[in-house]
Amino acid sequence: MVRIPETAARPSAPGPAPDAGGRRLPRTLHPVAWWIWALALATAVSRTNNPLLLFLVLAVLGHVITMRRTEAPWARGFKYYLYLALTVVAIRVVFRAVFATGITPHDHFLFSLPHLPTPDWYAGIQLGGPVSLEALLSAATDGLRLACMLCCIGAANTLANPKRALRVLPGALYELGVAVTVSLSVAPQLVQSVQRVHRARRLRAGRSKGLRALRGIIVPVLEDALERSLRLAAAMDSRGYGRAGTATRRSRRATGALMLLGMCGLCAGAYGLLDATAPVLLGFPALGAGGVLCVAGLRLGGRRVTRTAYRPDPWRAAEWAVAGCGVLSAVLLFSNAGFNAAELNPSVYPLGWPTLPLVPAAAILLAGAAGFLAPPPSPPARPAVPAQRAEELT
Repeated sequence: MVRIPETAARPSAPGPAPDAGGRRLPRTLHPVAWWIWALALATAVSRTNNPLLLFLVLAVLGHVITMRRTEAPWARGFKYYLYLALTVVAIRVVFRAVFATGITPHDHFLFSLPHLPTPDWYAGIQLGGPVSLEALLSAATDGLRLACMLCCIGAANTLANPKRALRVLPGALYELGVAVTVSLSVAPQLVQSVQRVHRARRLRAGRSKGLRALRGIIVPVLEDALERSLRLAAAMDSRGYGRAGTATRRSRRATGALMLLGMCGLCAGAYGLLDATAPVLLGFPALGAGGVLCVAGLRLGGRRVTRTAYRPDPWRAAEWAVAGCGVLSAVLLFSNAGFNAAELNPSVYPLGWPTLPLVPAAAILLAGAAGFLAPPPSPPARPAVPAQRAEELT
């Protein structure tokens, strides 16, 4: 006879355990905070093509994801974003080698590709020819910058639940938010499907690898994607997605007109701020008027959508800290305070090792503080032993 303690026989939900230091309870950080942090870090990446700083950004992303990712299916797909980043760098280098441009006699030549003649209207572009080390390094750094931006978006998808981010959108953007949420969750769901099919193949002792195993993986993944899309369509239809509600035709037209005029005002204001020769009215006045019109359109359009939120995500000091360290990192890189702007974009002419500027490196490390400022993720719920099952075992 097996005896089970009385405490184990009672079903109880696992309570949140304190952090390793006993200071904070685990909870899920607000998804918008992770997105602000990731987008701000991507903005900082767009400021530089220094390979040392870009590799430091990748190290910061890996550190934060390792410390604060959850056990959710979408939190396991960051390595696929790394594969995509490597593919981007490889494609950029190959294109630079094939379309040989900007090569000087002082370059270090590596090899030469067969030259293909081009017509006169295609002048300025050379297909094939000599390939230099400077050209490949320049292409690799440009590709690495784009790869870091993709990894920042991948980090946001890994750390934040895209479905929970839908709650904070205004009512007028509910349909657009649902579409964006579905599109953002495609990649994590495909990763989950591939992993599930791969585990099933291993359990069935599937020994085919490489291209032979591709058919056995793609077909189940596509079938699973089709079934998931049908279930999603049925769920959205049952919840009245896309209904007009109580809004009249006049109200919908007024909302569309306000949003259109507001977007035009924002575009005109942005153009006025970027162009020094533009009139004064195209600067902050147009930007402010466009913002007011957009807010009015969102408020008017949000009246026709009635939503309820069960346990809304709180915005506390941890959310402010995570979003703030990402925004402060981008501000420091754009301020050019305490460092030379040329250090952010080192040239390969002449060929030499790039220097690591201290202030931008400290700014990127400041973004890595999100791994400590964010609360630890909630542990996965463990199923309790039902009382009836415990009585049967005794």
